[in-house]
Amino acid sequence: MGVMNNRDNNKSTGTQSLTVGEVAEILGVTVRTLHHWDQIGLASPSERTWSDYRLYTATDLARLQRIAVYRELDMSLAEIAALLDDPDTDPVASLTAQKERILEKVSRLADLERGVDRMIEAHRSGVLLTTEQQREIFGDGWDPDWTRQAHEKWGHTAQWSEYAERGAHRTPEQWAALQGAMADLEGRLGAAVRDGVLPGSETADALVDEHREVLSNFFTLSVSMQVCLGRMYEASAGTGADFAEHYESVAPGLTAWLRQAIDARARALGVDPDAAEWG
Repeated sequence: MGVMNNRDNNKSTGTQSLTVGEVAEILGVTVRTLHHWDQIGLASPSERTWSDYRLYTATDLARLQRIAVYRELDMSLAEIAALLDDPDTDPVASLTAQKERILEKVSRLADLERGVDRMIEAHRSGVLLTTEQQREIFGDGWDPDWTRQAHEKWGHTAQWSEYAERGAHRTPEQWAALQGAMADLEGRLGAAVRDGVLPGSETADALVDEHREVLSNFFTLSVSMQVCLGRMYEASAGTGADFAEHYESVAPGLTAWLRQAIDARARALGVDPDAAEWG
């Protein structure tokens, strides 16, 4: 009866008291949140029924709405309490400081958005360079469509994701440095073939280790995966992804020599080339 009288009286003045559940629904917060704010003295209901049931007045609701707004601004409960109750707190100064924090956060989120956009584009295209930059870095023989073809073939793999995510943060200068390292390595691989270096020799092993290390700039490459790559290189002639043609242009016989050298190095490291798997 006390509840009915209390609520009915407020209805007559247009200020009907609200239960904690009704206020929670209006503000879009949980009942538990309202109980917490009550417990710490931030916002307590002004009325109680005879059975000690919480009832919020219109004045209570107005305070709660201000609290909810400040929470949307990421202000701490202590800051909100000071802003609402401390007479020495300058609301303008407090809100101005909060605005500055918000602007800093907006700037960070804008940077994050640009980073996500680069990641999306990197996953789609593989190389975030203009056609002119690609040809300048990779040479006139470079076909920008190769990255599209690679995405169609390997875009679903974890290695492509790793390659794309690393590439999204690589500058043109870093791409150029990496391409220079690849070209230098390939030149020494070609020289090894021409000089008759034997697969399994100390020199060949060092070159194979460096080959794996350089390619690991694109994605993590295990010894077993390197074996798979070596065999793919040798089998790639005429497939549209002609790694063999590229290596043969460096030095005739390099494709077979590299596969043999990789297999020999794998055996020395305890990996059976015939049982090697990707991943």
